[in-house]
Amino acid sequence: MRIGELSRAAGVPVPTIKYYLREGLLPQGELSSPNQASYGEAHLRRLRLIRALVELAQVPVAQVKEILESLDDDAVPLHEQIGRAHRALTPTRKPAATEEARIAAAAQVTDLIARRGWSVESTAPALATLIETVAALRTLGQDNLVSFLDAYAEAVERFTELEIAAVSTNPTRDQLAESVVIGTILGETLISSLRLLAQESTSAKRWAVE
Repeated sequence: MRIGELSRAAGVPVPTIKYYLREGLLPQGELSSPNQASYGEAHLRRLRLIRALVELAQVPVAQVKEILESLDDDAVPLHEQIGRAHRALTPTRKPAATEEARIAAAAQVTDLIARRGWSVESTAPALATLIETVAALRTLGQDNLVSFLDAYAEAVERFTELEIAAVSTNPTRDQLAESVVIGTILGETLISSLRLLAQESTSAKRWAVE
């Protein structure tokens, strides 16, 4: 397809596509003449991924490039490819807890991971985020919510296994890696939305004035 057709199929303006091409986020098309290039389904799939990262996940373009480079690096195992993308997607949290609460949170999270048999690198940004979140809850006197950590972990593990099983049906390594990243982005939105709706419903049942 020509760049105009690619634009219509992806819902991305032509100037934006040209910008992505200049920045190296999108592979160059196949030249059909000195001033014309053609694009295929791989370009459309990649463009949709870029759009999800930039518009839905609000990831800066420079960071999007880092994620895409990790996905394109076939020299590393698929698990590492996905791990690099996850690390680029994980925001850095500013400390908001006391040192005492952080020490207790680190011990609780370490114990949780060990008991569940999770294979997690000590440098994973999400690990630091979880510890800081638990520490913040403790600092704010929300120990009752902290006590639900095991229940949260069990629920998350259950639907994560479903997600991985679902994307594993993709035929190629590239499509599999891209699906995991997109699932991570949109999965966060799905979980957050469902949780808010469930909280609203539960609150209405318990506290709404009749």
